[in-house]
Amino acid sequence: MFTPYYRPRRLRTNSRIRNLVRETHLTRHDLILPLFVVYGKGKKNPIRSMPGHYQFSIDYLVKEVKEVWKMGIEAIILFGIPEVKDPVGSDATSDDGIIAQALRAIKDAVPEMYVITDVCFCEYTDHGHCGILHNHELDNDATLEILGRQVLVHACNGADMVAPSGMIDGMVGAIREALDGEGFYHIPIMSYAAKYASGFYGPFREAAESAPQFGDRSSYQMDPANGDEAVREVALDVEEGADIIMVKPAMPYLDIVRRVKDEFRLSTAAYQVSGEFAMLKAAAEKGWLDHDRVMLESLTAIKRAGADLILTYFAKEVVDKL
Repeated sequence: MFTPYYRPRRLRTNSRIRNLVRETHLTRHDLILPLFVVYGKGKKNPIRSMPGHYQFSIDYLVKEVKEVWKMGIEAIILFGIPEVKDPVGSDATSDDGIIAQALRAIKDAVPEMYVITDVCFCEYTDHGHCGILHNHELDNDATLEILGRQVLVHACNGADMVAPSGMIDGMVGAIREALDGEGFYHIPIMSYAAKYASGFYGPFREAAESAPQFGDRSSYQMDPANGDEAVREVALDVEEGADIIMVKPAMPYLDIVRRVKDEFRLSTAAYQVSGEFAMLKAAAEKGWLDHDRVMLESLTAIKRAGADLILTYFAKEVVDKL
């Protein structure tokens, strides 16, 4: 009988040797926790499709940020929900808007927390699209101008990083120009460089109250069937000055994460989106999957594919297990 010279199972004998030879290590430093903020006081509104997540008023948001900082989570990304929506998302460009107020409160309470702000207009417009509309079509260049105003509000109120998510052509260049023009050279841009028109965003749209009132976002977000296009999109954002590039969603697009990492060798983020989170939660609640095992397995797979940073709604639970 042939005896193999090399036996891979020798390095799987027990947990000690498996730990020694493990290639991919997931740590708390890889994680960014998304948080949702609303106007008012004393509000902690459960998000039905995202167990354990809430819309927080600023007072409760500050409590949450203090808690997650103590847990060891060092970075969050903020999504704001305004009281009043209008065609141009005025709250997003107001120095007294929901994100501006939240930034000031967080930085006053937990100055060490690294705060990233989502830069888009879908939560703020009454039509639910990611910018200014003209005849029911997104006006790309008019939206670039208000994106510049939005990021300056964020920068002036303490944002550490801005993350444009609208897939507007030229958005990174316009934002870099706006920031640099006011002396914010130090603020990096994490671009949603390859954001797909995905069916996995449903729970987020409930959380952020951002569903389009008509049509969809397929004219500016990417076709899920396209891979080469993602590389071209990332190349454009890199040329315009993106510091970190993101692929969204994560698990259905691990091939894109890998291609982007191999092609550009830049810091790469992946967003494990609300639908991915809700899907695993629902299956675990029914007893069909082992919650902690699939949570850790899914995040390890995203990191193994090439992600340096992972935006995930599991962040608090993962840190607890790690």
